[in-house]
Amino acid sequence: MDLSVVIVNWNTKDLLRGCLQSVYRTLKDIHFEVIVVDNASQDGSVAMLKEDFPDVKIIENETNRGFGAANNQALEVMQGRYALLLNTDTVLTDGAVRQLFFFLEQHPDTAMACGQLLNEDGSRQNSIAAFPSLLTLLFNTSILEYLFPKRYPSKRKDYKEPVEVESCIGACLMVRKKAIDEVGLFDERFFFFLEETDWAFRMKKAGWKVYFIPSAAIYHFQGRSIGHGVESRIAFYRSRYAYFRKWYKRPQYILARLLILCRLTVDWVSMAAANLFLLGANRRIRTKLSVYSRLILWHLRGCP
Repeated sequence: MDLSVVIVNWNTKDLLRGCLQSVYRTLKDIHFEVIVVDNASQDGSVAMLKEDFPDVKIIENETNRGFGAANNQALEVMQGRYALLLNTDTVLTDGAVRQLFFFLEQHPDTAMACGQLLNEDGSRQNSIAAFPSLLTLLFNTSILEYLFPKRYPSKRKDYKEPVEVESCIGACLMVRKKAIDEVGLFDERFFFFLEETDWAFRMKKAGWKVYFIPSAAIYHFQGRSIGHGVESRIAFYRSRYAYFRKWYKRPQYILARLLILCRLTVDWVSMAAANLFLLGANRRIRTKLSVYSRLILWHLRGCP
């Protein structure tokens, strides 16, 4: 078996169908299997899979186990030499998987490869992630990408060749089974967000490389699988703090929390001023102000 396509689903039946259709439409000349782990969906996802995609192997969970733990269930039973991890809100373009696959075939020192994520209109999304640090918390990522383009690659540069990077956005990620066996599965303390960043960090520490392949294009309907509300933002901060607790000393972890709280406070003050100036007439600003208020309150409560 060349490839095991692994998809975790939670109540995204229609997105899942579109993702799977793109898998079967675009994967050519590669012997593959598809494993879908369903995190207790209530929208008929499993019934749809059984009716429309009878060849898919389904793992049904009774509760939502999160992204990392659900992926681990599939990774433990995969038969491929590589795993292709896909979000349900992705659609593959012709040749994308083939390019990732053959790059890994030709570069045995590489553990991970990812392609260029695209918005629905074809514009580029961020597909590369730097490892979280106090520097990335202190400064806006865009500033770091502008000042240190080699250290912080970004979507602003039109890359023509594969680029070695620290980590990739996990919406579409191909990973070598040998590297997984060496460093282990996802760390399940990350419920959602930063699982792949932690994974890449561990693989880098073990001597593996991670590459971005710009010619491999994948449409990513960003946010549709988890949403943009305050709960998803809280999930992100939980994972970020878990990362700092794991890889940094306690003083740096405490400083990271203070820096994030300060940035949230600055954002809240700017939104409050804008809301006051516009007399509360702008709905988007009111929504942002509400989100920042809840995030600050969550921090003041000790990040439960």
